[in-house]
Amino acid sequence: QFPHGDVRVVERDGAPVGSLHTDRTGDDLRLVDLAIVPEQRGAGLGTEILRGVLEDARALGKRVVLHVEVHNRAARLYARVGFTEVANDGIYRRMQWSPSDL
Repeated sequence: QFPHGDVRVVERDGAPVGSLHTDRTGDDLRLVDLAIVPEQRGAGLGTEILRGVLEDARALGKRVVLHVEVHNRAARLYARVGFTEVANDGIYRRMQWSPSDL
């Protein structure tokens, strides 16, 4: 669905612990997927990765958008780093962050 997206392996101490998939081709920087292995969750890695994404977006002058399932705990992480919910269809929340939000 995002043929021009960028997929990166997330490493900690040289070992793969997750992945980050973004798409920067449109007006927005789209966070397609952020996955972290269960044993690495809750240690600040997701926050660190998201802050890097937000800094990239700020440098590009782009808003960051994402969709997350309504029952996914990751929505709390997104809210903590500054995303706001802009739509909810009962299955997915659309969340966004703008450089002007901070």
